[in-house]
This record gives sequence, C-alpha cells and structure tokens, in this order.
Amino acid sequence: MNFNYAATAEYAVIKYQAGFAEAKSDVVAEEVPIALVYNGVSHAVMLATPQDLEDFALGFSLSEGILDSPSDLYSMEIVQQAQGMELHLDVASHCFQRLKEKRRSMTGRTGCGLCGSESLEQALRIPVTKLSQKTHKIAGSVINLAFANIRQQQKLQAITGATHASAWVNSRGDVELIREDVGRHNALDKLIGAMTKISKLEANLAQEGFVITTSRASYEMVQKTASAGINMLVAISAPTGLAIRVAEQCHLTLVGFARENSYVVYSHPENIAPYN
Repeated sequence: MNFNYAATAEYAVIKYQAGFAEAKSDVVAEEVPIALVYNGVSHAVMLATPQDLEDFALGFSLSEGILDSPSDLYSMEIVQQAQGMELHLDVASHCFQRLKEKRRSMTGRTGCGLCGSESLEQALRIPVTKLSQKTHKIAGSVINLAFANIRQQQKLQAITGATHASAWVNSRGDVELIREDVGRHNALDKLIGAMTKISKLEANLAQEGFVITTSRASYEMVQKTASAGINMLVAISAPTGLAIRVAEQCHLTLVGFARENSYVVYSHPENIAPYN
C-alpha cells in the first residue's frame, strides 16, 4: 500500500537582498493535520509532513504505548480528506480497550509534546524497563561521523530548510535509515515505525548503533527512544533537565551538542569509548 502525497509545495516569492528585490520561486515543506483513528475512534490529530505516514502511524502507536508490539496493528488505511488525512488503524482489542480507558484529548502542534495529557502521571510515562549496556561501546569518533552523515542525507531539509530528521546509525557511523518531518517528535516516530519493519535493525537495536536527531533532546524524545529499546540518543542541540533525569533513570546514554569534533555526554557514558 503506497501513497505519494506531496511533502513540499512551490510558491512565488520576492527575495530582498542588499537592497534589491528579485521574483523567485521557493520550495517549502508542507504540514497537514493527520488524524489517528483507532478502531473507528479518533484519538489524536497531529500536524505533520505528509510522507512516510505508515511509519508514522506505527511508530506513534508504539512510542505512545498504544500498541505493545507491531503485531497488535492488524491493518491501516490512509484516507485523504478535504482538510487533511485520516490514518485508520485496526488494532488488537486489548490495546483498544486500554486506549479507551486512558484516552487523551490531544491536539498536536509542530514541536508539541505533551498537549492534552490529563494527568502528570499520564504525561510523564517514564519507561519501566532499564535499558541494557552495549556489548561493544560506540567510539567517540563515530558520533562525529554520524553528525556529518545525517546532514548529507536530509533531502527535505536541503530543499526547504524547514524539517528535522531522526536517523538510525550503525556502529561505524553510517546512516542506515532516516526519516524527516516538520516536527522533531514526528520524525522520530516515523523512524521507530520504519525500524520495526527491518528485522536486522529491530533485533539489534540496543547493541549495534544509536539514534541521532537534528533537534534538541526533549523529555519526549528520550521517552520515545527508550520505549523502542534503543539505549543511546545523540542530539545535535541541547537536552532539557527533565530529559537528562529520565535518561539516567532508564539507563539511556544521552549525548548533546554533537558537532564535527565535539559532543557532550549527559548520562550513562559507559556506552561510549570517547578516545577511540
């Protein structure tokens, strides 16, 4: 089931530079309302880039704890409406029952993380399972290499300048898989959804590599990464204090300010061999 919705649009603009005006065309990233509908009941509406929507639906459902595993999703249909798109998911009855009991009224905005949570306990879903330490440590030079590699593969960002990316990087620093979106959380959900479809990556999440994101590392970015069983998150920007505390609790290695020649480790440095 392949759907090709436009992720970009072209607009006529006037560019002003050094006192001169020039008529040009500009390519911009699209964002549209995406409604996630479970067993006929609408649960959330997010603003997202309309591509890789199957990955988004699966990743969101897993990282939000709606599904326990990919097998709980029986089928999905994408329905285009006048004002956006609906993702109709047919899920296991026990997952749907739990969703009804803990249902949130959540309207997501670009970059929005905890909109609509009804309680503090519901908002701060700290992963219960402690992540395992890597069998083979990640070399510090690999983090620097990942920073360079993800920038080279951000196709939407290159033409629009408006999207975030999340990527799965192997132990050599190669980008194995990348997803982009106007929202950093959406990009990570798309990546998680895509990774569950690749058995090689899924079977070795905690040991073979890590996730790198072009955004800051918020609490929810840490929570989503940990919920997928991934024990290392590298961010190009800064983490928040809450993100660091949650990373400490669930044994996730959190790295911020990743650059070509430097990075900062905020939690569980035992997974990194800094001078290799």
